[in-house]
Amino acid sequence: MNCPRCGLPKELCVCDEMTREGQRIRVRSDKRRYGKIVTLVDGFKDVDVDKVAKELKRRLACGGTMKNDVVELQGDHKSRVRGVLADMGFSTDMIDVL
Repeated sequence: MNCPRCGLPKELCVCDEMTREGQRIRVRSDKRRYGKIVTLVDGFKDVDVDKVAKELKRRLACGGTMKNDVVELQGDHKSRVRGVLADMGFSTDMIDVL
């Protein structure tokens, strides 16, 4: 079985890693109703954002959702999100913490 994007066999395909490394991701926090802090992660392209959101919520032990390709995490997790995204295969140089 070959990859439809690069034509290589599925075992040798590096399309997923290439798309993850070349993305500019922004991490910022926002204050919502009643003074609650929400961490927003956006800038994903050609990646299953739902899987990324699920993994972030699991690794950071928090709740959250995904709206319009923006991952919303409950709580202030700006300092920890970069490390988790790096473990998931995203380039740390391309992650901007604002």
